Amino acid sequence: MLSGFIKFILGFFLAIAVLIGGGVAIGLYFMNRTGIPPAKPVFSNDSPSVKAQAPKATEPGGAKPTPKPGTKAESSPSPNSTPTESPKATPSPKPLPSGAYRGRVSWSEGLSLRSQPNQEAEKIGGVAFNQKIIILEENQDKSWQKIRLEGSQQEGWVKAGNTQKVDEKPEDTQQPER
Repeated sequence: MLSGFIKFILGFFLAIAVLIGGGVAIGLYFMNRTGIPPAKPVFSNDSPSVKAQAPKATEPGGAKPTPKPGTKAESSPSPNSTPTESPKATPSPKPLPSGAYRGRVSWSEGLSLRSQPNQEAEKIGGVAFNQKIIILEENQDKSWQKIRLEGSQQEGWVKAGNTQKVDEKPEDTQQPER
């Protein structure tokens, strides 16, 4: 009778230990999974430099052979590569509307462009990190800013505090690009 009681107590504690261990293992697994940031989304209206940084899907047909050390690797254009445009002279900037100023996105993850100045409003696009923008206005409590993407006519609202004013330099002090 005593050995049956000891087996019962030992089995009970063993079952509790297995349940606690399993719960801790599952908890650690999900905590580690949520610590990995998702891939940055690429929107159709992003600038070409942002699209170039996006992760590429692997091509069917396997990996390319790696060249042996000491051999010269030849680069040939791939059939699906897009030609790059030669740099063009930038036209003089249009005058800004009254009260507007130039800026850039300072939030490293980029921003969601919304149709209205609230979190529940429809997302109408995205703005990449360091992208040049024109801040047109702010809402009454200064928690949202209406912006226009520089070089396009797309306008929308972003959360205030995620942009930075850019100081304009006169044309004669800018150095030419190399």
